[in-house]
Amino acid sequence: MADKKISDAELEILEVLWSAEEALNANEIRARLNQKKNWERTTALTLIRRLLDKGVISQEKRDVYYYTPCMERSAYVKEETKSFVNKFFRGSAKNLAAALINDEDMSREEIEELRVYFRDSFR
Repeated sequence: MADKKISDAELEILEVLWSAEEALNANEIRARLNQKKNWERTTALTLIRRLLDKGVISQEKRDVYYYTPCMERSAYVKEETKSFVNKFFRGSAKNLAAALINDEDMSREEIEELRVYFRDSFR
């Protein structure tokens, strides 16, 4: 999936499917999306079609088509994070961490949480 760019709108469909933890049909997807904003039926169907074309979701024909993601959310996040680090930090997680720590918006408490996380993760 690394070579297949997922738009923000497509990602919203994926988030619905990941959170559902079961196959959903287009009406169910749209109903869940509409809890936050009003999506037209054609918009949801277009985005579902794009995700199918990219091989990111699969469909199963029952009484209507049901859709499931082809990748776990955690795997997608890991892949996107790796791509981000490669693109903006020359593949260096150290450079990413330095950028986060040097960010003026990051509190000392958040920096300390990162320090504890890294210390505990590599024991």
